[in-house]
Amino acid sequence: MKLLRVGTAGAERPALLDAEGVLRDLSGIVPDIDGPLLADTAALGRIRAAADAGSLPVLDADGLRVGPPLARIGKVVCIGLNYHDHARETGAEPPAEPVIFFKAADTVVGPYDTVLVPRGSVKTDWEVELAVVIGRTARYLESHEEALAHVAGYAVAHDVSEREFQIERGGTWDKGKNCETFNPLGPWLVTADEVPDPQALSLKLWVNGELKQDGTTAEQIFPVAEVVRYVSQFMTLYPGDVINTGTPAGVALGQPEPKPFLRAGDVVELEISGLGKQRQELKDA
Repeated sequence: MKLLRVGTAGAERPALLDAEGVLRDLSGIVPDIDGPLLADTAALGRIRAAADAGSLPVLDADGLRVGPPLARIGKVVCIGLNYHDHARETGAEPPAEPVIFFKAADTVVGPYDTVLVPRGSVKTDWEVELAVVIGRTARYLESHEEALAHVAGYAVAHDVSEREFQIERGGTWDKGKNCETFNPLGPWLVTADEVPDPQALSLKLWVNGELKQDGTTAEQIFPVAEVVRYVSQFMTLYPGDVINTGTPAGVALGQPEPKPFLRAGDVVELEISGLGKQRQELKDA
């Protein structure tokens, strides 16, 4: 299923995109798309049954904002340097273990919302990423099979980053990752049954119509199953938590000088096969 949330920011309603591409209203069946829903197999079953029966009301998508496909996110765990080609372009050694950092849940915005260039920023960068959404409480998982069984679904994430803040201003990466609007998510949460192999997805990103990133999750140093298993050794993952699993080559940081960092007025488009496409215009904060 393709689950999403539509409406003005803070007042989104749950919806479903059916097999024919028709937007359907879920608000009569479930209150929202969130962690409790993803952990409730009975509720998910009711959605599937209603979708199969064609009984869900149609929503007029014209002019309707698409919000983040997940409400009340607990935490956004991010994996750094998780693609062989991205490590090569930045001159970094592939890590022996996954690099973990966090984005605050309040960085998450809709897939077509404005992205704000932080005040004083000269190195705002793009990163298309596969987001993993947790559906069952996970702690100390022992196998890849067990890890994938705890995944509710997948989404497109844009891990916007400010490289000066991240790398040159001391401390951890977090100050370059947590500026407002720095994690567009969606348009859909695609349930795991529709993604039989998360290591066979293409990722693409364009800036002002120019293709910048063209990668595949097959290049991940630590595949999705290992990322989920590994993270569960250090923290408990709850339904509705999100893991951003890293970006392929092609970011501004890895390009020759002068590096083409983002500015107000730029337009970024990104997509992952089967998971939908995002588009953001950048403006000054």
